[in-house]
Formats: sequence, structure tokens, C-alpha cells
Amino acid sequence: MRVPVLLLALSASMAAAVARAEDPPPAPPPAEVSALAGCWKGEGTVMGKPVSIALAARPIVGGAMMLVEADSAAKADPADTYAAHLLFGGRATKAGEPAAIVGLWADSFGGDGASQGAGQAAADGFEVSYPYGEAVFVNRWASAGEHLGWSIVMRGAGGKEQGFASYALVRAECPKGR
Repeated sequence: MRVPVLLLALSASMAAAVARAEDPPPAPPPAEVSALAGCWKGEGTVMGKPVSIALAARPIVGGAMMLVEADSAAKADPADTYAAHLLFGGRATKAGEPAAIVGLWADSFGGDGASQGAGQAAADGFEVSYPYGEAVFVNRWASAGEHLGWSIVMRGAGGKEQGFASYALVRAECPKGR
């Protein structure tokens, strides 16, 4: 006997709904990540080159993740631009452990520049590391009121760190639509 396709689809849909109802709620982004919400403007350097930078951060997917959109331009050549989307989410941890963070990095270099990272909350911010080839790019975020610091170091295979980018930002009014 053949079961109608509609009945199979309905059964699969109901099973998925029951499984979702039994799943624990997602771990929200840690407070240190949520503190990024809003807009920021600042300056910094990337590989020694002075840049201006703007960030817009907001919770997405029902508050389960935080999206940070970064846009920067070289001060010497405003046509030399860069954009990145950073996605942060919390991960379940055991009692007493620092809040864990998953990070996804996508930028104007396309799919070859995308990376999934992992990190944790710290006393004054958080850190997420993203692997790229033989190196790891460690992103360190530190906030203090209306000020935000973001630094990126490249850690080689031997563990030695080399500065890659550093930014100092202040909270700013968000443009319409952000």
C-alpha cells in the first residue's frame, strides 16, 4: 500500500515541530557581545594603513545572534574600502565557565574570506579566533561605556602574535534604516 505524499509531508512537518518544542532554548549572545548593539564610528589602522571605520550592531533571529556590520575606508584613498559582516552567538557552557561564543566572519573578499570562529567572554569584553590557512586571526573586543576597542592579531603556527588591525570607536547615532 502506498502512503500519499501529502500524508508523509505532514508527518515530517509535525515531527520537526515536536523536536523543536523539545529543544532547549538557544544560549543568547553573552552580555559582552550584546553591549555592541547600536552604532559606532572611529579610526584605526589595518596593516599600518590609517582607516576610518563605522559599525552597526543589532540582535537578529529573535535575539539568538548579534549581527555586526563593519565598513571601513583607507584615509589616503577613500575608494579603498572594506566591508565585513560578523555574526556572534552564545554557546551553552557548564556552570562556572566563561560564556562561550561562536563567530562567523564574512567579508568583501567573498567566500574565500569567510571563516567560523570560537571564543569566550572576558572581564571587559570578549575574544573570538578565526582560522585562515596556517594562521589564526584573534579578534579582541573591549568596551567601556561609550568607547569600544577592537584589535586583531595574527597568530602564526608557532603561537607568535603580530598586530594586524586596531580600532578605537565611540558610540554614534545610527543612520536611518540601521
